[in-house]
Amino acid sequence: MALAFTRRGSGPPLVLLHGIGSARQAWDPIVGRLAERFDVLAVDLPGFGASPPLPPEVEPLPSVIAASVAEFLASRGVVAPHVAGNSLGGWVALELAAICPLRSLTLLSPAGLWRGRTPRYNRISLRTTRWLAAHLTAPACRLVRYKAGRAVILGQTHGRPSRISADYARAAVLAMARCPGFDATMAATEPRCYRAGRPFDAPVTVAFGSRDRLLLPHQSRHLGELPPGTHAATLPGCGHVPMADDPGAVAAVIAAATERARPARPSPA
Repeated sequence: MALAFTRRGSGPPLVLLHGIGSARQAWDPIVGRLAERFDVLAVDLPGFGASPPLPPEVEPLPSVIAASVAEFLASRGVVAPHVAGNSLGGWVALELAAICPLRSLTLLSPAGLWRGRTPRYNRISLRTTRWLAAHLTAPACRLVRYKAGRAVILGQTHGRPSRISADYARAAVLAMARCPGFDATMAATEPRCYRAGRPFDAPVTVAFGSRDRLLLPHQSRHLGELPPGTHAATLPGCGHVPMADDPGAVAAVIAAATERARPARPSPA
């Protein structure tokens, strides 16, 4: 399917996948840094940002979303990219690795690493954030003009909300308020967790922010389904959506993850 995207830079392809209720603009704080060494494609997942939702009869499971991303990448001629995913985007990245070749995966606060169904705390937190954004859009957009307002509105998802720009905060509110795919995607993911499928050989790096208040360590950070040799890292001072909290540190984690990839195979003559 056609997905909205932004493409910048040159070099090996690097695909960026955002979380539920977000959009590709969540990556804006680090795209410029990454574009200095990568061909960066920041993608809106189906039903989020400017991408249309999947047909009503199609359940937006992470594996199904991954298939739509794979189709999009094939349509753009992108082969064996590096992939970085945040939250739902991390879960989708893992599913993508099972269906097409990837060079490396960077999982930033990935969803799905709980046992059984999504923890009740996560479900309530996300649905409350969605309700507030959708029903109090204008007041929320006014509040985020101020540092204190950003701390209130984005404190659940960001570790340093007062440092985030007002424009970025407003875009985050609007992305959550307006995404038509939120309810269906929540319904599809709530009863499930990530289960490892077909083995893949792309190296995996997983990183959680030290101030991630959504994915609690005892509930949502079980790494047993990730491949052996997964590299774990911490992003000090960062929240669940870390890209705006510390752009330099997040870009560095992604760059380091790509350096763990095996050399690209030469194209056949």
